[in-house]
Amino acid sequence: MALFGKPKYTIVRLRKKEIPEGLWTKCEGCSEALYNKTLEENQKVCPKCNYHFVLGAHERINMLLGKDTFEEYDKDMISCDPLDFKGPKTYKEKLEADQNITGLKDAVVSGEGKLDGKRLIIAVTDSRFIMGSMGSVVGEKITRAIEFATKNRLPIIIISGSGGGARMYEGMFSLMQMSKTCAALSYHHQAKLPYISVLTNPTMAGVMASFAGIADVIIAEPKALIGFTGPRVIEQTIRQKLPPGFQRSEFLLEHGLIDMIVHRKALKATLSQLLDYFS
Repeated sequence: MALFGKPKYTIVRLRKKEIPEGLWTKCEGCSEALYNKTLEENQKVCPKCNYHFVLGAHERINMLLGKDTFEEYDKDMISCDPLDFKGPKTYKEKLEADQNITGLKDAVVSGEGKLDGKRLIIAVTDSRFIMGSMGSVVGEKITRAIEFATKNRLPIIIISGSGGGARMYEGMFSLMQMSKTCAALSYHHQAKLPYISVLTNPTMAGVMASFAGIADVIIAEPKALIGFTGPRVIEQTIRQKLPPGFQRSEFLLEHGLIDMIVHRKALKATLSQLLDYFS
């Protein structure tokens, strides 16, 4: 009889419910699985550990400036290839790849806008584009933004996210941008106009050693990596163990390199208060 041939256990196979991709993000700080909509509503800050995710340049601008007040400058400026650089990828290939990924022409977005009704000039570097490194286009756009601010007696805010420093693909052309941006800021300072620098994770090398580190007020996001050379390289060079938290925002605030640490959700209000004070 069929009854005696029936297996003791019946195995029921359930088809795995398909979950659409792109709904969840793993936090790099605490490994928590975060619902993307919740993360976006929290300005891309982990609600569990306060880890600040990387933001694109336009995302930062939209968080700070009034709706429809931002006017971008020098939008179509693109980098040349003065050294005809070749490697695993040529410089032209690298530029084209990052332009397609980010939708940007280069690693900075600059222009004019209003923060709580206050007119200002803003420039934001984007670490997704060749690590936010400073080539001739980045330096030129930032310099032009500073010069426009000086001419029109406006404050300037520069938000930096650069792990690449000066862009090696352009050699000396890139290194020249360090002195050029600093010279423009010197004239802006002589005109007694405010400059606020906001450092995000990471802000390193030639960017930190030039325009990012010479502001009237230097603000950093929590736990941002800030410095010139990375901690691993320093340890290998001096053959000593670095102190805990070295080159993080909290360590640098304690040692006087920056003026304040501001949570991303409080940044707009803090910048508005500073602009009121300077005015």
